[in-house]
Amino acid sequence: MKEKVVLAYSGGLDTSVTIPWLKDNYDVEVIAVCVNVGQEDDMDKVKEKAIKSGAAKIYVEDVKNEFVTDYLYNAIKWNATYEGKYLLGTSFARPLIAKKLVEVAHKEGAKYICHGCTGKGNDQVRFETAIAAMDPYIKIIAPWRLWNIDSREAEIDYALSKGVEVPVTKEKIYSEDWNLWHISHEGGDLEDPKNEHKTDMYKCVIPPEKAKDEDTYISIYFEEGIPYKINGEELEPVKLIEKVNKIAGENGIGVVDLVENRLVGMKSRGVYETPGGTLLYEAHDQLERLTVDKDAYHYKQMLALKYSELVYDGLWFTTTREALDAFVDTVEKNVTGTVKLKLYKGNMKVSSVESENALYDESISSFGASDLYDHKDAQGFINLFSLPSKIKAMKKMEKK
Repeated sequence: MKEKVVLAYSGGLDTSVTIPWLKDNYDVEVIAVCVNVGQEDDMDKVKEKAIKSGAAKIYVEDVKNEFVTDYLYNAIKWNATYEGKYLLGTSFARPLIAKKLVEVAHKEGAKYICHGCTGKGNDQVRFETAIAAMDPYIKIIAPWRLWNIDSREAEIDYALSKGVEVPVTKEKIYSEDWNLWHISHEGGDLEDPKNEHKTDMYKCVIPPEKAKDEDTYISIYFEEGIPYKINGEELEPVKLIEKVNKIAGENGIGVVDLVENRLVGMKSRGVYETPGGTLLYEAHDQLERLTVDKDAYHYKQMLALKYSELVYDGLWFTTTREALDAFVDTVEKNVTGTVKLKLYKGNMKVSSVESENALYDESISSFGASDLYDHKDAQGFINLFSLPSKIKAMKKMEKK
């Protein structure tokens, strides 16, 4: 009886090539698993292509709702951003995909899991670290670390020699990852930072200069840091993300072009479209500024850097991540209210922020007098606050 290999399958170039390669090099039965985290693919065609390419069976796991509630809600609560710009679309999806691969491997009695990640990328680390955290006895097959195919162009040639359709050409050879949160573009002419990226690659966002000429207002209601309503309408988690993606995308919001530091040690360039995430992060941050006290807000900002690196590095199934999420859940208990944003051609402007939990009080913050704050009190505070500076200056002058 043949051993079974569970393959993380998307129907993209890397995984399309992997099925025939596995069958050429191993005496195995390939079980393809396509985890639907919101990529806009025709799943019937994905199934058909996997079987046609040589898979014995394919599972299509629709996990979009779980992706939002168990992963993206955490992203929003943290405003998690790697190196100040990347909203971690791929990074948040990988542990969930790995979880489903392990579940199918257990169901099928498979000893091996195969992925199509390159030997230079972050995803190989994310997948394998997550798999090891759930089942350390499963063995990994990583073709990019084994085969003699040395480029995406060579992959295309190999696929065509096996009669396998591929979704890219040598002229449009970008590596793309698409899910409910974002789409990333890498490779091709993007590999030279001197090249301005082409806006015709966009899939979710209208280039700002081509966006509509009138303002769009959007109001978002959050409850304990989680978005629930758009323009007063309560939406299911997936529908809400789809709604904000559409509104932000048609207003040219959510594209970043960046050079990032990969986990494996090199720098890489990517163009990321995260329209809804960009909009939700801005609204959520504005609400936090109104409802979270200074020390908690500042400490959360410091921890958000650590949290984002942890997610980027593939350390989702760890005690540290669980502990950090417990912290942020406590901070977010007060983050309830409505934020209205004004959108125009790639720009966002805060229109209003309202919350019953607001820590801002006009009667206190106003320049006028208030019962809680006497202007005269500031003198004593400043004398004590500046005392270390005064002592240091005095000692310095005594030495002259």
